[in-house]
Amino acid sequence: MEIQHEDNGKKGVFFIEENGEIIAEMTYVWSGEDKIIIDHTEVSEKLGGKGIGKQLVHKSVEMAREKHIKILPLCPFAKRVFDKTEEYKDVLF
Repeated sequence: MEIQHEDNGKKGVFFIEENGEIIAEMTYVWSGEDKIIIDHTEVSEKLGGKGIGKQLVHKSVEMAREKHIKILPLCPFAKRVFDKTEEYKDVLF
């Protein structure tokens, strides 16, 4: 399963699509030019227990490091992942 990414400069999404259906997604909005706010994460029940949500968060961390931006995780799931993952602290706002 490939995590795809779309960004229109105002908001973006990391997602997995299968047979034309979005089965996992994590959305964010831009706040200025150097920060994104993760506002929602949802993973289909059929993918439950596979760590897909954590993989979506990891992709956002990779993007933040690449673009030298910070992340504010307002989504409760994403916030828990950041709280438990020490190596992600460098991208937190």
